[in-house]
Amino acid sequence: MDMVTMNILESTMVSICREMGITLMKTSYSTIFNEALDFTCGLADRNGDMIAVADYCPAQIGGMPLLVKSCMREMPLDELEDGDIILHNDPYRGGLHTPEHTFFKPIFVEGEMVGWAVAIGHLAEVGGMAPGGFCGEATEIFQEGLRIPPVKIKSRGKDNRDVWKLLLANVRTPRSNYGDLRALIAAVDLGERQMKQVYAKYGKEKMLSTVNDLLLYSERRMRAELEAIPDGIYAFDDLIESDGIDADRRYLVQVEVHKRGGEIIVDYTGSSPQAAGPINATLGVATSAAYNAVLHMTDPSIPRNSGCFRPIRVVAPPGTIVNVDFPAPEVGGNTETHPRIVGTILGAMAKAVPNRVMAAEGATHCNFVFGGVSADSGEYFACYDLEAVGWGGRAFADGNDAVDSINGNCRITPVEVYETRFPWRIESLAFNQDSCGAGEYRGGVGYSKQMLCLNESITCSQMTDRHEFAPWGLNGGTEGGLGATLVQKAGGESWETMCEAYGKASSSRYSNVVIRRGDRVRLVTPGGGGYGDPKARAPEAVAEDVNEGYVSADTARRYYDYQGA
Repeated sequence: MDMVTMNILESTMVSICREMGITLMKTSYSTIFNEALDFTCGLADRNGDMIAVADYCPAQIGGMPLLVKSCMREMPLDELEDGDIILHNDPYRGGLHTPEHTFFKPIFVEGEMVGWAVAIGHLAEVGGMAPGGFCGEATEIFQEGLRIPPVKIKSRGKDNRDVWKLLLANVRTPRSNYGDLRALIAAVDLGERQMKQVYAKYGKEKMLSTVNDLLLYSERRMRAELEAIPDGIYAFDDLIESDGIDADRRYLVQVEVHKRGGEIIVDYTGSSPQAAGPINATLGVATSAAYNAVLHMTDPSIPRNSGCFRPIRVVAPPGTIVNVDFPAPEVGGNTETHPRIVGTILGAMAKAVPNRVMAAEGATHCNFVFGGVSADSGEYFACYDLEAVGWGGRAFADGNDAVDSINGNCRITPVEVYETRFPWRIESLAFNQDSCGAGEYRGGVGYSKQMLCLNESITCSQMTDRHEFAPWGLNGGTEGGLGATLVQKAGGESWETMCEAYGKASSSRYSNVVIRRGDRVRLVTPGGGGYGDPKARAPEAVAEDVNEGYVSADTARRYYDYQGA
């Protein structure tokens, strides 16, 4: 291997992916892109193997190889031409969930197709029975928005107008969707253009051989990382609360991690049969979650490409909550079940590499999705609002406070932008005291966001979790705090759950609740579990937590023998 050229090329391609993301962010219309950054940009070779990616959403990073290869099964290379752009969002064709639209642009050099520029983005509105497509009560995928098989949205550089008409006729916010789709196109255009410049600089043969070397290099480094982990079979399981349909049923995620030499097999056999409601994960999600967990346990300097995924294999029985069969719903599998799967894998590996895993995180994006007609403009608005959670404590540090769940890497929308774009007033945004699990290293802190409705009405849906099963601790650490969604109706003083206020089967998964002017909504996000014996926590760290308001004096005295006021 020419290590110098390979490292320069790898850095160059990652920089191109970052520029693709910046272009997407700067030109998009919706807050989910330009504020939350819920997208991923990458590059693939002609075989569909990912060769470079920027640091965006881990779920999409792990899902990209399957997405590209699934697309290629229906779009043979000999049917592609320079200037084509393919669009695809079908979860049953390798996708992750319906809102995430993937754009593929083939890269041609000297008349030969050599690779792909790829951009994946979560559109805020996709049709379906609820604004935003996050229908917490869906019972089939047709209720979750428009499914798009691989189609050419542009052919030889020209728009396919019939495809555009279909896309924009099936959503509530065609203007915003048009802008966001154009932003995704701009991202792959930039990636293709800059990769052609790289090929012109190095030459086609040198590029192809160096990219192949890069994949082999990542594979070898990942195998070396895995060889350092003790061989064995490591098991763990966790429960997911109601699917939004059956209030009393719980769903098991069961994992056995088989580690042998430089390979690892993640086996989900024993997980519950697929749910009637939309918490099911597709095969792409289950595979991506396994990649996500392994990447969190291994050297972060290993280049992120398909090479480092080769030593990781997945067994996901069809018809289960981790590999759903058509036409069951699945929109929550990518946002809620994915982080729960990752946490379960990390829980299993705590027996093998306790210094490389964390206690359970909040494991939800909150997914508060709403839409309505603006009183000012008369135009329909839609928003996918995600919130942050506390992460689990680790063997060497406290859990992160109020960051996006482990599969997202996204940002929350700033209050000033939120209030400018949507008819809500944010009355408070504050950490939840005592939401962090106790431990030698405490869990991360969750928070609450309280909103006042300023519109005549807003239709809201949600897909969240951890309202019933708290994030678990490790090695003597205690559980983190639970999440909640509460409503206070105009003129009232009491706070109610969605079950109490609107008769919903689940407080965390529901659809089409109409919030009226003067009503308030409070979103409470869970904290992370603690790591290690709380009695071993440094007294000065306990005192600082109390002074900062993260932990109450009573809780500090209970778990840490705190002697302060």
